[in-house]
Amino acid sequence: MAPDSASPQDIENSPGLLEELAAGVPGILFSYWLSADTTRRSFPFISSRVNDLLGVSVQTLKHDARAMSSLLHPEEVSGLLPSLLESARTLEPWHYQARIRLRDGTYRWFEGHSLPRRLDDGSTLWFGQFTDIQQHKELEFGLRESEAEADYQLRFHKLIASLSSDFINSAIGDIDHEISRFLARIGGFFEVDRVYVYRFSEDLTRMTNTHEWCRQGVDEVRGTQQDVDITGFQWWQQQTHDVLQQNRVVFIEDVRQLPEHAMAERQLLAEQNVAAMFCIPIVVLGRVEGFFGMDSLTVRSWRRDLSDLLILVANLLSQALERYRLEQELLNQSILDPLTGIHNRRYLEPRVEEMLAHYQRTGEGFALAMLDIDHFKQVNDVFGHLAGDHVLQRFAGLLQDQCRGTDIAARYGGEEFVVALADVSPESASSGLARVLELVRALEVTFHGQAIRVTASAGLVHVTELSPTSLSPDSLITEADRRLYRAKAAGRNCLVDASASSRL
Repeated sequence: MAPDSASPQDIENSPGLLEELAAGVPGILFSYWLSADTTRRSFPFISSRVNDLLGVSVQTLKHDARAMSSLLHPEEVSGLLPSLLESARTLEPWHYQARIRLRDGTYRWFEGHSLPRRLDDGSTLWFGQFTDIQQHKELEFGLRESEAEADYQLRFHKLIASLSSDFINSAIGDIDHEISRFLARIGGFFEVDRVYVYRFSEDLTRMTNTHEWCRQGVDEVRGTQQDVDITGFQWWQQQTHDVLQQNRVVFIEDVRQLPEHAMAERQLLAEQNVAAMFCIPIVVLGRVEGFFGMDSLTVRSWRRDLSDLLILVANLLSQALERYRLEQELLNQSILDPLTGIHNRRYLEPRVEEMLAHYQRTGEGFALAMLDIDHFKQVNDVFGHLAGDHVLQRFAGLLQDQCRGTDIAARYGGEEFVVALADVSPESASSGLARVLELVRALEVTFHGQAIRVTASAGLVHVTELSPTSLSPDSLITEADRRLYRAKAAGRNCLVDASASSRL
């Protein structure tokens, strides 16, 4: 009978019918057999498309199914056999998704779906199909990436908002603490090993690591990065210049790939075990103050937009430092004497209140001295007011130099100054003030070639010398001023304390 006149029954009984049907299906039809002891497995039937797509022969798979397993992506191999064993045990449908290596060596996602049947000898036979799900996976991964990116951007902007709020709400004295917290949160967010801030010298020839955060287990380098001479880092200086001109980030993806003329930079980074790094300048009030940077101790993949994100981070830090600088200048203008540079009366009075409160809590004594430059009006009359200003500056500088970190020197008004000495006894306070007056006598002051002799008188009071019921900052200052008047009456150039004696 001619093929075009074959009956339906003839077609149904044709030997190649199953293969022809399988060839017309987009996926790969198969039957899969697993022995009862699970040691042997094969594909009794698998459509010839397996050879076209995967480059493995049907005969090979009929003999041993492991040839198919060897094509799975390494990340999907471990779950295959457990999923088959579970399906064999429960006789529930088998589902499995995996990347399979194609004939050209690339991987593509397939899904296996089959129904199991238990055979009389205890083995299991599955009937199913491998379906190409690459487009579905790409869509799935694309959606996941979009969701992950949206989440990342949201977390980043929340971080920036939170950091900005922290800086805005911080007090001036907390700036170092806030910068340290800032670095820790940035380091954690970007999952790097080290985050830091360097400050340049005025002439941009030296740099100092002022703040540093390190991931646990990573060595700090701040101790070795103080006042580092960078004049030999020509490549680095050119990079910094280019960054400022082009508003971009210095990104060293792999320190080992630095050019030969950056050998000094490569050596320094290698000593710190840095494999990759980012650096962004910190600009405050229009001037480059230093840079903010991040290190990775391993070469890694980075986000394409990481430079843009880090510019936002560095700008936030620059704005915080600029605000701090402006606030510091305003504060200094209010509490520093503009002529001499030491503290003024406005700063002194609340500090004396603090020292008094501390004394009343702990019993730790302190002393207050009022000093006056002798015959200061004559200096102005003979040498001029500019010479008088010079004398005030030199005198204030001497007082400031003699103060410890806990002491306070302030210009009280005109040629009068106050020194508050913390944690001293009456005897040590008197000897200290006597030494200051000796240094004043030895002070060499010249103005336009003319020598100006400077001496001072002082009145000193110790907190223990006044009645507890009358103790106050005003009473201390009043008593010191009274003793200063007595020192002047005694001929000046001397100190009067509780002993009522003048020490010449």
